[in-house]
Amino acid sequence: MAARTRIYLDHNAGAPMRRQVVECVRDLVGVTGNASSVHAEGRAARARIEAARADVAALAGVPAPQVTFTSGASEANVTALSPVWRKGRGEQRFSRLLVVASEHASVLSGGRFAKDNVETLAVDGEGVIDLAALEARLGELSSAGETVLVSVMAANNETGVIQPLAEVGRLVEAAGALLHVDAVQVAGRRFIDMEAWKADSLSLSAHKIGGPQGAGALVTRQAGLKPLPLLTGGGQEHWDRAGTENVAAIAGFGVAASLASTELGTFGEIAALRDGLEQDVRHISGNAKVFGQGAERLANTSCLALPGVSAETALIALDLDGVAVSSGSACSSGKVGVSHVLTAMGVDEALARCALRVSLGPATTRAEIEEFLAALRRISDRVLGKTGAGRAA
Repeated sequence: MAARTRIYLDHNAGAPMRRQVVECVRDLVGVTGNASSVHAEGRAARARIEAARADVAALAGVPAPQVTFTSGASEANVTALSPVWRKGRGEQRFSRLLVVASEHASVLSGGRFAKDNVETLAVDGEGVIDLAALEARLGELSSAGETVLVSVMAANNETGVIQPLAEVGRLVEAAGALLHVDAVQVAGRRFIDMEAWKADSLSLSAHKIGGPQGAGALVTRQAGLKPLPLLTGGGQEHWDRAGTENVAAIAGFGVAASLASTELGTFGEIAALRDGLEQDVRHISGNAKVFGQGAERLANTSCLALPGVSAETALIALDLDGVAVSSGSACSSGKVGVSHVLTAMGVDEALARCALRVSLGPATTRAEIEEFLAALRRISDRVLGKTGAGRAA
């Protein structure tokens, strides 16, 4: 009997590697050449890196020299969250870092700031930053003579909720502060506009857009303004990130970025699939909850819960049924706990423990959604009973 085809609905954790990316990486894995060498092999490796830099820069809407390749978005975030940035031939120092309560763990950790110099900004019940609170705190810190760096995620990896970056950027710029944006989840799904956002830097990840794992980028808006390097000791990446470049992964990143740039118009169809999924979940349980539904969200993301059906139970059962989804962020391997994102949104702990994240991709089909829903209904029936509380008629 042929093995059953699995259904992958966890694109926010990592998108399947694109065929063209696989071919690119396969062709380069066995190729010799250090991109820092001047011989023909080294120049060929350098050419592949610079071609990828141009493709990633096009996705981010900046000139190629403003892209620095890293091992991933976590490294890019920690690099950006530095108390010292280079500004021309001088430096700009920050005494305070403001981060949003629903940020990725690599941002919540505060990067290279001392713990006492990191403050957390609240979100509302939909997961959207409180702009009035941001403006007030920026004003207080400015009046106290402090210099501030702010980090705001473009779209949440768990709920898909999109932050009002143009408004955030306006407030940050007016206060004389700088803004870093974790743009991992919006890349390839929405247009990136660093100028409109007034974002001084942003982070990207290859494997979220169908590229290889282990490649990412830190992008800066102004050529003369960037954080001090996190990794030092070599002149790679124009002295912005020491260490021999992973040519195959970077080249694959470039291919994925080029392809992702062409898919921005397809997400209306994905939104229709997502909306249909959420509507059908309410036929499984009349008490089903979709988190962040009242806010603007990524078209492909749904964070939902069936009260009484724990995420741990559902994840295991769905996996055995051939369906891959997740609960919260995928960066804490092997853990199914209460999401800090939902906690920040004020969600009750019991309900938060039932939260599943379903994230679709360009190739997701209605048939796959229906199979997921059928599997979820079977789980709900087993856990709650066919006439259990919350069962829709």
